[in-house]
Amino acid sequence: MVQRERVLITGITGMAGSHLADFVRRVYPEDEVVGMIRWRSPTKNIRHLRGVQYVYGDLTDMASLWSVFGGEKFDKVFHLAAQSYVDYSQVAPGATMDANATGTVNLLSAILASDTWPSVMVCSSSEVYGNVAKWDLPITESQPLRPASPYAVSKVAADMAGLQYFLSHDLHVVRTRAFTNTGPRRGPVFVASSFALQIAKIEAGLADGPVLVGNLDSVRTWCDVRDMVRAYWMALEWGQAGEVYNIGGDWTSTIGQMLEILKGLSTTEGIEHVVDPARLRKSDVTQQVPSTEKFETMLREAGLGWEKEYTLEETLRDLLDYWRAELAR
Repeated sequence: MVQRERVLITGITGMAGSHLADFVRRVYPEDEVVGMIRWRSPTKNIRHLRGVQYVYGDLTDMASLWSVFGGEKFDKVFHLAAQSYVDYSQVAPGATMDANATGTVNLLSAILASDTWPSVMVCSSSEVYGNVAKWDLPITESQPLRPASPYAVSKVAADMAGLQYFLSHDLHVVRTRAFTNTGPRRGPVFVASSFALQIAKIEAGLADGPVLVGNLDSVRTWCDVRDMVRAYWMALEWGQAGEVYNIGGDWTSTIGQMLEILKGLSTTEGIEHVVDPARLRKSDVTQQVPSTEKFETMLREAGLGWEKEYTLEETLRDLLDYWRAELAR
């Protein structure tokens, strides 16, 4: 008989959370998926989901978390909820710390106070590494943490909180440091999605152009969100408690090269772009090239592998199609 598990996803209304729910429902249909949401959470990313239970909870409100974990039992918790917009963290550093750092501590504390302890994946970020010199690439998990934004500081705190709860309480926590990932449902404030939305508006006659851009020389290694969430599942299922794993893609390019691919996918020819000074960051992280050897070695030792299912062009095409469909609604 197949063992049925209850899987809680915080941040289920976000891009990664909704795709993780898709993955579990498709690959492990016997498992029960529970999404933690706030009453004001936008629901467009989960409007297609069926057979998912939702519970109200707010990471900054301990009473709500006690209610979630006091009344429910879970086998796995994927902690994806976060204030994830770097630029906003510069405007609201306190709110970012409350959501990401204090929120993670609150979540782990509520789990400790519950009757059963699930295994927990704490989603950290490549932003914790800050600006890394070219001779230190690719970035390994042993690279010093030099956060360059309030968001990055908050993710360092969340990351280390996950480690501390393992060391101090023996809670089964696996941490993942996610490098750049994108795909359908990505918020419009993030670079690839911003470009795709602007191009889709030009195609639909809703904007004349040009596409407004920031620093096109920043280097990123891209991963499709659908490949990323499969890696999250494998990290928690087979990763070692207390460890941290870089998760990232294989395709490395500048932001400018990614933009040219998007332009090539457009039905409108001759789209121009121009630098918008408001999109330039004073402390931009310009070299994000991961080493995923630790993660992949762990999987090989378990007799597994992580083959990417999407190329960058496929990811960008699906992202552009997503915005085309959204504008047509």
